[in-house]
Amino acid sequence: MSEHASQKNRFMEWIDKRYPWTEFMRKHLSEYYAPKNFNFWYFFGSFSLLVFVMQIVTGIWLVMEYTPTADGSFASVQHIMREVRYGWLLRFMHTTGASAFFIVVYLHMYRGLIYGSYQKPRELVWLIGMVIYFMLLIEAFTGYVLPWGQMSYWGAAVITSFASAVPYMGDLILVWLRGGFSVSGVSLHRFFSLHVIAIPLVLAVLIFVHLVALHHVGSNNPDGIDIKEKKNKEGIPLDGIPFHPYYTVKDLVGVVVFLFIFCLIVFFTPTMGGLFIEPDNFVVANPMVTPPEISPVWYMTPFYAMLRAIPNKFFGLVTMAAGVAIMFVLPWLDRSRVRSIRYKGSLSKIAITIFVICFISLGYLGHESVSTLRTIMARVFTVGYFAFFLLMPFYTAMEKTKPLPERVTE
Repeated sequence: MSEHASQKNRFMEWIDKRYPWTEFMRKHLSEYYAPKNFNFWYFFGSFSLLVFVMQIVTGIWLVMEYTPTADGSFASVQHIMREVRYGWLLRFMHTTGASAFFIVVYLHMYRGLIYGSYQKPRELVWLIGMVIYFMLLIEAFTGYVLPWGQMSYWGAAVITSFASAVPYMGDLILVWLRGGFSVSGVSLHRFFSLHVIAIPLVLAVLIFVHLVALHHVGSNNPDGIDIKEKKNKEGIPLDGIPFHPYYTVKDLVGVVVFLFIFCLIVFFTPTMGGLFIEPDNFVVANPMVTPPEISPVWYMTPFYAMLRAIPNKFFGLVTMAAGVAIMFVLPWLDRSRVRSIRYKGSLSKIAITIFVICFISLGYLGHESVSTLRTIMARVFTVGYFAFFLLMPFYTAMEKTKPLPERVTE
C-alpha cells in the first residue's frame, strides 16, 4: 500500500470515529440495493436534486448584487444583466432552472402515478414529495415577484388578492400577506426573505427527509414488485443492484444530456418565447398601468385556469387549492391490487390518459386570455382533472388486472 493511500485510510479512520461518513455512504449508496430494471423515468429524481443545487448556487451569486427594495430591485436586475461579469448567465441559469425544476418534478410525479410509487409502503414518501411540491409553488411565486417588472408586480397583486375571498378573515390575511393595503416595497422585502432564506431551508430539510424515507422502504420499479421479498443467502435482493456505482454512473450520463439541453435553452432562447420570462417583466413595475393580460408562469397555469373557470371568487379559490390538496390523499384512493400501469386494466390507462390531457389543456388555457369558449373548456377539463381522483376508488377496484411476474422484468 502506498504512503498516500495509507494516509488517506488514517484520515478516514479519524473521520469515522467522529462522524459516521463511511457508514452513511455505504448505507445509502454502495449497499443500497435498487431494482435492476430502472428505466428512463427514473432519471428525473436525480435531475430534481441537480437543479435544486443549481438554483441555490446561482441564487447566492445573484443575491450578492440584488437590492430588495421597490426603488432598486428592477435597476439591480438590469445591473446584473448588463454590468456584472457573467451576470446575464447567472440570471438566465436561475430563470431557466426555475422552469426546468418544475419540468423534472412534474415528470417525476408522473412516473410515481404510472408506476404506483404512492402505494403501500411508500405513502409517506409520496406525502413528503407533495409537501416539497407545495413549497416549490410558494418558492416560485415569491421568486417571480423579485425582478419587480410589470408582470411581477401585477402577478403579486392578483395572487395575493385571492386571500380576500376567505370569509371573515380575508381582508386581515390580505394585509398580512402584503404588509399593507397594496403591493409595495414591504411586500417585496417579505417575499425576498421567504424566497432566499426560509423556503430554501425548508426545502433542503424536506428533500433530505424524502430521500431517507425512500431508502428506508426501498425504491419502487416499473413492475411495482418489492425486491426485498426475494433475497439470496447473504440477504441481498436477487433483483437488486448497488446504487453505486451502477446508477450513479447511469445518472451521470443522463445529467450530461440534461445539461446539454439546459445550456441550449440558456444560450439560445432563455425566455422561451415568453413562457420562462414574460416580455412585460422587462418593463419596470408601474402601479398605474395594468398589463393587458395577467397570468402566472406556465407551471402554475393549470391551477390558475381552474380558478378562472369558477365564476364565484371564493369557490374558485377553493377549487384551485383542492387541485393541489387532492393529490395528498392519492395513496388512499387507489384500490388496485397491483401498482404499475403495466399490469392495471384498461380503465386505469384511459383515466391516466384523460388526466394528462386535462392537465396540459388547463395549463394552456390558463396562459391564454379569457373567452366564453375557453371558460367552458376550462370547466370541462377541471371536471376531468378531479374525476381522475374522485372516481379512482371505483375504476381501480372493478377493473381486471394482469398477473404479476415472479421477478422483475428486464
